[in-house]
Amino acid sequence: MDVRIITDGQDFASRIAQMFETVIHEGHGSLALVFLIGIIFGGIIQYTRVDKFEKIAGFSMLKDTIVPKMLFLAVGLTSIGLYFMVEAGWAHYHIKPVIWQGLLIGGTLFGISMAIMGKCPGTGPVSIAEGRIDVLVGAIGGLFGGLVFTLYYDDFFKALMGKSLGKLTLPQFFQGHEHIVVLIFGVVVSLIAIVIPKIEMFDEADLSQLPEDERPDRQ
Repeated sequence: MDVRIITDGQDFASRIAQMFETVIHEGHGSLALVFLIGIIFGGIIQYTRVDKFEKIAGFSMLKDTIVPKMLFLAVGLTSIGLYFMVEAGWAHYHIKPVIWQGLLIGGTLFGISMAIMGKCPGTGPVSIAEGRIDVLVGAIGGLFGGLVFTLYYDDFFKALMGKSLGKLTLPQFFQGHEHIVVLIFGVVVSLIAIVIPKIEMFDEADLSQLPEDERPDRQ
């Protein structure tokens, strides 16, 4: 029994080590660079407070627009930057196939979960690092759900996914005009982020830090 525990522990440690090796050799840069980008990402999330329940739950209730403003701006700028980085050979895509039935079912479940938890896969780890036990429980549930999906994919979930339409991208539909299409898309999406009115839903801790004349109940 003790030998099995030791062997299982070694296997687990080797898998963790393999994860780091995979990151290092995937062409994304050094492990230190990936770690630095993660720190910057976490800092931006905390600065904008989108790791708070009120941000995503408020977005679901149309009472807070900080999340969509960030998302549209990030998508707009990144779509332009990443496209031309790929064209220059500085980055590469991992395009997933379009499977409408699976996307609709998965997207619905994903949206419901985000509304309930008030978190997304990006803000969740930041909240866990802050000591949020409720988010940790949700993350464990997500890992368990992924395990069930993997184990029973062929027997049950594959039939729900539907037919794959292949790996599609927007520029493919505008052959010969890819560059201008990407630029127009990025600019339009970024402008949408600017046009969306700024509406925020605060919790008590946030309200206590605002000046008296800036609190929503005083306006």
